[in-house]
Amino acid sequence: MECKKEKNLKNCACTYDPCARKGTCCDCLAFHLRSRELPGCCFGREGERTYDRSFAHFARLVAQNKI
Repeated sequence: MECKKEKNLKNCACTYDPCARKGTCCDCLAFHLRSRELPGCCFGREGERTYDRSFAHFARLVAQNKI
C-alpha cells in the first residue's frame, strides 16, 4: 500500500508539532490504540487541543453532540 503522507498532512488535525507520525495515519492510529487512546483527528478542534485522547473523553464529546 502506498502512503499518502503529503496528502494526509493537509488534513491532519494534530496540534502536537514535534510528532513524528504526522501524516502517517496508520502509524498514528497504531500508536494511540496501543495507549488505549484515539488520535487527534477523531476529535473536533477544541477537543483535540486538550490532548486528552482517551475513549472516555471521546464518549463525553459525542454525548454532548460536540463531535
